[in-house]
Amino acid sequence: MTPLETQDGGGQPGLLPVGERPQGAPARYTLNYPSSWTHLDLDPNIRDTAIRRRIEEQAKGLDVDREQVDSLIRDTRRSAREAYGQGALQVGYMLGFLRDGSTLNATAMVLRARIPDGEATELTQMMLAAGMRNSRTSVGRHSELNRVEIMELPEVGSVGRMTSVEDFDYFGRATVRTAVHQVVIPVPSSRELMILAGTTPNIALAAKFFEVFDAIAETFRFHDDEEPADVGAENGK
Repeated sequence: MTPLETQDGGGQPGLLPVGERPQGAPARYTLNYPSSWTHLDLDPNIRDTAIRRRIEEQAKGLDVDREQVDSLIRDTRRSAREAYGQGALQVGYMLGFLRDGSTLNATAMVLRARIPDGEATELTQMMLAAGMRNSRTSVGRHSELNRVEIMELPEVGSVGRMTSVEDFDYFGRATVRTAVHQVVIPVPSSRELMILAGTTPNIALAAKFFEVFDAIAETFRFHDDEEPADVGAENGK
């Protein structure tokens, strides 16, 4: 499950806010997903059609019940609407059908947050506070899947990493136990944070998926130029 080939999110770089960008802050970022993953288009005008087409292509030729396919389409559409509502900049997901009829699925999205004025911007303090909340409220507390730490990303520097197991409300229909992986990246010269949030309901494979989320995070790069000279070259195409 380690990404060998990577793709960017549909070939488009995600841009950081420009109008209010502090001096010295980067203009944009890039992030790569594994080649087996799909870029989830968040544009409300086209996402529903694109999601149906993609899932039906993946299920084609497999012994998958039509009702299951339709349910996956509905749920993925809901997830896309929810991500859009949260202000996600970029979302990648993977979906695999297994012989027993079950699925492997995971989502990795990019969110942007701002540290409120007056609050500490020191990464260690932020992650310490997050770790305390994690140890009190997560259903996976005291397990190996619950960890908070500082790690280094290539060409980025120190970032926060938090993993946990949570019970998520699944569109009001059920509670689904979900493995969560978050990487918190301070944006230089600003109070902005980039948050790479990965989730999977496949708890038994959580540790493996965390490795994939780590590999995705390692492709994250900040860029000072507003637009890449060559998007294809930048992303190794």
